[in-house]
Parts: sequence; C-alpha cells; structure tokens
Amino acid sequence: MSSKLVVHIGIDDTDSPRGGCTTYIASLAIDVLLKLGSTFIDYPNLIRLNPNAPWKTRGNGALCLRFKIDVDKLDIAIKEILKIVKAEADLDHPATNPTVAVLKGWPGPKLKSLAKEAVEGIVKVSEALMVAQEEDVQLYALKDYVGVVGALAAIGNLLEEDYTYELIAYRVPTNRGKPRLIDEQSVVFMDNATRPNTFNNIDLEVGRVLITPRGPDPVLFGIRGENPMDVKSAASLIKVGEVIERWTIFRTNQGTDAHLKHRTIAEAEPYYPVIIKGTIISKPITTEGGHVMFKLADPTGTIDCAAYEPTGSFRKIVLSLLPGDQVEVYGGIRPPTKDHPKTVNLEKIRVLSLRELKTELNPRCPLCGARTKSMGKGKGYRCEKCGKRLPVTARKEEHTIPRNIIEALYIPPPRAQRHLTKPYSRYGREKAPQPFTPSEIPVEEFHWVNPTYKKR
Repeated sequence: MSSKLVVHIGIDDTDSPRGGCTTYIASLAIDVLLKLGSTFIDYPNLIRLNPNAPWKTRGNGALCLRFKIDVDKLDIAIKEILKIVKAEADLDHPATNPTVAVLKGWPGPKLKSLAKEAVEGIVKVSEALMVAQEEDVQLYALKDYVGVVGALAAIGNLLEEDYTYELIAYRVPTNRGKPRLIDEQSVVFMDNATRPNTFNNIDLEVGRVLITPRGPDPVLFGIRGENPMDVKSAASLIKVGEVIERWTIFRTNQGTDAHLKHRTIAEAEPYYPVIIKGTIISKPITTEGGHVMFKLADPTGTIDCAAYEPTGSFRKIVLSLLPGDQVEVYGGIRPPTKDHPKTVNLEKIRVLSLRELKTELNPRCPLCGARTKSMGKGKGYRCEKCGKRLPVTARKEEHTIPRNIIEALYIPPPRAQRHLTKPYSRYGREKAPQPFTPSEIPVEEFHWVNPTYKKR
C-alpha cells in the first residue's frame, strides 16, 4: 500500500488584464486531486499579497491547495495541474508568468517569513528562489520566475491569524465576456439578510453591486464572509440567469488588514503598506482631478497623504481635518516622481485627537441678551437693540467652534477598498491567532461542480 504525503501546491501569476483567474485554475486542480484520491487538510487558500507591489496582478492573489496524496500519485497530479495552468493561463500576455510551487511536508520558518513579507512589503524574485532551494520546494515556471514569490507566499501563509472566507462561482466558457446575468434585487435582499456575516456585497453610497467583477474572467460572483456556512447560505439567495459551472469556497486573508504595519515616516519605503501616527501640518486641499492632499509629520520627518477621487465621500472627512490634528493614516507608499513627492495613498484614517478651535465674540447685553457692538478701541460696547452701554472694562467672550468631525476611524466606501482592507463590520469579529491544525475537510463543504455541465 502506498504511503500518504502531505503536499502544498502554490499557484500564482496566471491571469492578465485580458482575462483568466488563478482561483479558477485552483478550482480545476481540485478536480484532478480528487480523481487521484487526495484528501484536503484545509480549505483552498486565497492569499492576497501586498496590493502596492508594482508588478502585481489585478487582485494580487495567490492560491494554495493543501492535501494528502499517495506518494506514487504526486507526479501525476503535478503533471495534470501543469496542463491546466498551460491551458487556462494567458501565456501570450507579456506580464503573465505562471509559477507552480510544490512542497512536501510543512513550510519552515524561512518560507513563513517570506510569506509574511510578501503581504507586508516587497520580496525579490532572487530572494524567493533562494528560499525555495533552502526549503526544498519544487518550482515549475512556465515563463519567467516572477510568479515564484506569490506561489511560495501562498504555501508559507497558513492563515494562523485573522481570516475570512469567499465563495466564488464561475461561468461556463461560452458566457465569458458577456454581461453577467445577476438579479441585483436578489443581491440587495441577500445583503440585508446576511450582513454583517457577509461584507462588501453592495456599495450603499452609490448603489453599486460589488459581488460581480466587470471583466472577461471566469468569475460570475464572489461572496465574502465570516465562515463557510455564511457564504454558502448567502449564495443560495442570489438569483442567477445563467449556468453556473462550479463554485469553490476559499479561506483567505481578505478583509483583515494583514498588509498594514506600523512604521515611522522615515521607514516608509516605496510600495510598502504602512500605519503612521503623526500630526497634520498643512490644511487639506483639493487638487485637480478631485484628489485631497495634506502633509503629515512625525518625529522622523514629513510625508504627503492623498485621498484620491474614487474614495468618494471619504474625501469630505479628510477635508474636515486641520493642522494640529493627531491622526493615524493607513495606506500604501507611492514612490516619488519628478512632479510629486513620496505619498501615502490613504486606505483609511483614524482621528486620534482634534485641535480645539477658539474664537472671540463681543459680550452679550445684560438686559436683552443680544450681542453688543464695539464703539471703538478702548470705548467699550453698546447694544444696538436696546441701547445699553457696557463699561470699558467689558471683554470679548471666548467660544469653542464645533468641528464637523469626531475622533473615530474613517474608511472609504466599499467600492474603493482593497481586497485586504478590513471593513467596519469586521472590527470586533476578528479570529484569534492560533497555530494551523490540519484536519480533513469534506470536499462537499467547499467545492461543487455542476453535474449537467460538460466542459468543452
């Protein structure tokens, strides 16, 4: 009898702006592994990497399948999965460089460290190749090795901190590129029925449905939520006017803020996600294009911060801030150009303390309560309503001007959020950190293929 191996297969960089989807390839790979008698020890993992990386794919997501398989069947599995990648990846696009990584056993500390850095910062391909060699990871690059970072990061990230789930339903090939036939009212109903156990289904500010992508990729819709049953029950409420080929539920770091890390301004390197605590030193202004900008300072330096036009009403919050306000900004670092300095692209902002605004008003009349009017320097005040004169010793009254903002966390509307951005609804619902414990997951819990659909 053949012995069983624990195997992790990471896949990345298969899609392009013209189409394709790495999650779909992972879903097809599940079919291959099931036919070979594999058992899954985790839900398929969808790992979103640093969204600011300059070479990222659309959502910068990498996939990992974790399973047990007979030793003598692993080579067959790899061969079949590579066939799927070759058939489904947009290999003709110059920016598409698919890589499949295979690890037998469990990721070691260097692989885990690379996975963390790929979410929080930048990992060079050369560094990833060294880690792959040291951790004995087999690599299969169909073109260049650019995809090795994501493939390794997906293997090394065991989602031992906060995580969520996403059910992704896929279209049959003949419908790709056509308008998606989703009843929008059913999405509204689903959102009302399942929120906050699901999130970012709709942008209420503009009434836009967010579960459906807009491109020619295979995805019909994706529903994000707190656990598998939440997303599965939510999907059952969606009225669909076309054939669903399959769906798969992924465990993921989406909606967790996993990419954000506390740094000083001096530590804010280009493309890195940051959380910076500082003091606003310039009044926010609206620039050409509708972007809102201000300068932030901490003990290590100053930096520009920008709320871009697509963030909608979030810009009004930023415009309400003033020099002297203490804030914590969250976002990615845009590198400097000849026209613009290094800038934090704001993903959210927490107002820690607001500068108190004061003004002086003429004293009130002691008889009728109306505001008095000054009769000239050193001549006191007179009430124009009743004629009462105040003595020259009368002084102006100091008053606090109300601010149209409070100390709180502010996040752009869902349509402008990153995949990794933690929405309001998830605060207080985070999963507690715990070591990954493998356990057999019945395939029917996370994967379904339409029995009436015959693949081309």
